[in-house]
Amino acid sequence: MGRATDRRSVLRIDLGATGDRRPRVRRQDTLSVEEPLEIRVGPPGPGRRRPLAVTMRTPGDDLDLAVGFLLTEGLIRSAEDVHTAQLCAGADTPNTYNVVDVVLSPGVPEPAIDPARNFYTTSSCGVCGKASIESVRTRSRFAVRDDPLEVTAELLAGLPDRLRAAQRAFDRTGGLHAAGLFDADGELLVLREDVGRHNAVDKVVGWAVRADRLPLAGHVLLVSGRASFELTQKAWMAGVPLLAAVSAPSTLATELAEEAGMTLVGFLRGPTMNVYAGAQRVAA
Repeated sequence: MGRATDRRSVLRIDLGATGDRRPRVRRQDTLSVEEPLEIRVGPPGPGRRRPLAVTMRTPGDDLDLAVGFLLTEGLIRSAEDVHTAQLCAGADTPNTYNVVDVVLSPGVPEPAIDPARNFYTTSSCGVCGKASIESVRTRSRFAVRDDPLEVTAELLAGLPDRLRAAQRAFDRTGGLHAAGLFDADGELLVLREDVGRHNAVDKVVGWAVRADRLPLAGHVLLVSGRASFELTQKAWMAGVPLLAAVSAPSTLATELAEEAGMTLVGFLRGPTMNVYAGAQRVAA
């Protein structure tokens, strides 16, 4: 798994140990890696790109993460808006390549870097660095409401097991969120893992942007945790008509899904699920 995981010595305490088993023992444990990623953005030409955002993430698929972030924040519209995106040297020693340098295509407006657009995101919060309520809201250019996707409840019920079976890093750490993109037949097209659920979604969206697959009409996005406002907004920005989560949605997530014409499914566990918006896309 490369830098996605690391090994640490821990003290294991087992109060339920019996017989000759010791309740306290030193052992090696596998942890999810969490490191900062700085995203720099600017126009073509000489000169250093300016820092736009720092996000705490699990290393891997960093170009997808950066491009997906720019798309879901409304700063680019498609892959054509990105001239180049590359990992570059940071200030760390030894170098960990925790910087992505994005050069915008000619004519693409450079993002205004001011306090209202100054992003610092932790692994648990993707919008907590924004300075105003107005800066949280971003509108999609895709007419998700018109998407004719329809899937059966039986198909949806089988997706969490397919997602879980593909989570290699989670098997070793138990500490990563996952986002998976499925087609209308339930085939898993791409899965990304990260300590931040919003990063996992941005990595999926960035993959789609770089593969020129937007809008993601006729697709299902499944997340391993809850369905928050920010994840619903990111799905809308990518043109996803159906967002499903194994845990609960929030009120704002539900309201945004209704506004966008998206289908929002929560508590997708085993044979049961709750459809909070867009029930017409889920057939019995």
